[in-house]
Amino acid sequence: MGYYMFLLTLTCLLNFYTIVRSDSELQIYIVHVELPSAPSLTSFVDDLQGWYQTFLPSTLSISSTSDEPRIIYSYRNVFKGFAARLSLEEAKAMETKPGFVSARPQTTIPLHTTHSPNFLGLNQNMGFWRDSNYGRGVIIGVLDTGINPNHPSFNDEGMPPPPARWNGICQFNSSTACNNKLIGARYFRIGNGTPFDEDGHGTHTASTAAGNFVRGANIFGNANGTAAGIAPLAHVAMYKVCTSTGCLESDILAGMEAAIDDGVDVLSLSLGGPPTTFYNQNIAIGAFSAIERGIFVSASAGNDGPTPGSIGNGAPWLLTVGASTTDRKIRSTVVLGNDEQFDGESTFQPSSFSSTLLPLVYPGGLPNNSGARFCEPVWLRNTNLTGRMVLCDEGGIGRIAKGRAVRNAGGTAMILVNLPSQGYTTYSDSHVLPASHLSYEDGLRIKAYLNSTTSPTAIISFRGTIIGDNRAPNVASFSARGPNRASLGILKPDIIGPGHNILAAWHVSVENNINTNSNFNIISGTSMSCPHLSGVAALLKNAHPDWSPAAIKSAIMTTADQVNLAGNPIEDETQSPADSLAVGSGHVNILRATDPGLVYDTHPEDYLPYLCGLNYTDQQVGIIVSRVVRCAEIASISQTELNYPSFVVFLGSGNSRTYNRTVTNVGDANSVYSVGIGALPGVDMRVEPSTLRFSALNQTLTYQVTFERLANTTSNTVVQGSLTWTSGRYSVRSPIVCRFI
Repeated sequence: MGYYMFLLTLTCLLNFYTIVRSDSELQIYIVHVELPSAPSLTSFVDDLQGWYQTFLPSTLSISSTSDEPRIIYSYRNVFKGFAARLSLEEAKAMETKPGFVSARPQTTIPLHTTHSPNFLGLNQNMGFWRDSNYGRGVIIGVLDTGINPNHPSFNDEGMPPPPARWNGICQFNSSTACNNKLIGARYFRIGNGTPFDEDGHGTHTASTAAGNFVRGANIFGNANGTAAGIAPLAHVAMYKVCTSTGCLESDILAGMEAAIDDGVDVLSLSLGGPPTTFYNQNIAIGAFSAIERGIFVSASAGNDGPTPGSIGNGAPWLLTVGASTTDRKIRSTVVLGNDEQFDGESTFQPSSFSSTLLPLVYPGGLPNNSGARFCEPVWLRNTNLTGRMVLCDEGGIGRIAKGRAVRNAGGTAMILVNLPSQGYTTYSDSHVLPASHLSYEDGLRIKAYLNSTTSPTAIISFRGTIIGDNRAPNVASFSARGPNRASLGILKPDIIGPGHNILAAWHVSVENNINTNSNFNIISGTSMSCPHLSGVAALLKNAHPDWSPAAIKSAIMTTADQVNLAGNPIEDETQSPADSLAVGSGHVNILRATDPGLVYDTHPEDYLPYLCGLNYTDQQVGIIVSRVVRCAEIASISQTELNYPSFVVFLGSGNSRTYNRTVTNVGDANSVYSVGIGALPGVDMRVEPSTLRFSALNQTLTYQVTFERLANTTSNTVVQGSLTWTSGRYSVRSPIVCRFI
């Protein structure tokens, strides 16, 4: 009897195991579905939650050891679908359900981590900043790590109440945390139960886009001045969808869902994953739903530069933002024992630091210790650095961590030098000891000095804040580059803007080793350039409330600068002229963008022929646009035929391509534009007509461009040029990238 009871018990346990899944075996899946179409299911059209429940297995009520609901988010704005905790078997079982489209496990998406308004030509109580009302009445939704509501950048002095259309909420426990500046703050599953920023990234990006004026902003006495966001009178709504470890797709989508419902005008996304097809990019999918509702979406390009093809957020309905430098340096100069000097940067500049030359050592050059070049703690543990200036290579660990390792090994000061790929891009970090960050080329010269003498010495001279670098702006080394692997026919990034050594609000006081602190911090990344352009979009939205997201993007792109402060072509991290795969259309010029003359407008439905032309299936296009699509009934177009403010052309041997573009007159009612062609080597380029005559505002005219490859050109090479329409005070430029295949 006992034997049979054992078998019965074992059989029941095995059967139970087939339907019971421990929480550790469950993953969060993003599930896309279609609306019910069968007559027997039409009752679910107005009950999306009920419809979504029908996709879950019938055994689900006993399939988890947790009381947490399996469906954690239901989406209706960003797309039709939901995020649910499922096992692999349960996800597979959905595939047989009517209306099922796709299901895949969510991924973790990384973050793309005062003077810049002036650098961009914005001056308090003057010019366009005043004329655009500082972005008054525009709502910027920021998806990030949360926000510190007590920071002075989010005080509401001079702020009007939020617009009547605002539907958002404030999830801080204190009723006074939100105000007329910070009008909303939400958290999601990753948010630890509060919208408060525990990382700093979200506070920094939100204040960059729309921080209010704060006098006396500085970090350890450097970069002192009045801090302000690009749109200082715009409202801020924070959606906490990230922590320092990253952002979960389900939370990002929930944040976008809420922002659309809440009534934001601009979405700022300083986050993104690797380039992939748009139907697999939930950020692109959510952004498409946003632009359908007239919401402008600004997204960071990513920090994997200067690697070619590293660009992220490549959908054409997004503004994809790369990072540039500004003309402000916080100067720390290395002086060698032979009197050579090298200008570097560091925010920490102790006034008490001695001017006596220190012995200079490069741990990476010591016998049997080559791994110490990165100054990682494990390599310095048995190295005596007491009283020395230590040379460290970038890489391995963080820059601040290198300084800690040097200090803990007895070092007095540090020289940090770039790797080859970083070139001349250096950082104003808040080091824990006297330091200077130098370029790769300067590092080579210091290493040559080390090898030239038996007693090398050096000192660091701190020079403070220097404004006026005439090589600015240049492209930061980390800024991601094209080509746009998600859509090779669309040039990305669209634009570059300040993203290097940006001073903005911080979530806590920044401390260093001399007991000084600051509630502002300097950090770098396309995460910093994205909110600059979000603020620009808010200013343009205020000045031109009738412009579509595509019109605003076009205005930003076609008026961009091509030269630095010295009047020379914008350079990259090697101090060579930067190409369009690095700068896109160029560096943002706010003052020109407000009055561009012509815009290349694109309506949401115009993307359907483009998406079908990518050879996506009907279902894949339907995932992006959140409705049923039949590409066989749509006149598909190639990627370059989209009405975009830039061109990417592919030419085979001896062939030609002709593309149409349509421009809308937003300048002078009666105006005549003439075409100008920037050199495109190896290509015969013809524009018809060569003159555009407008007689009214908002009038549209179409022109054709024919590209013909000439003989004696080499395949697998790339050439670049431009097409510019000019009329009096207007100059409307489109960059062109042509690849010979």
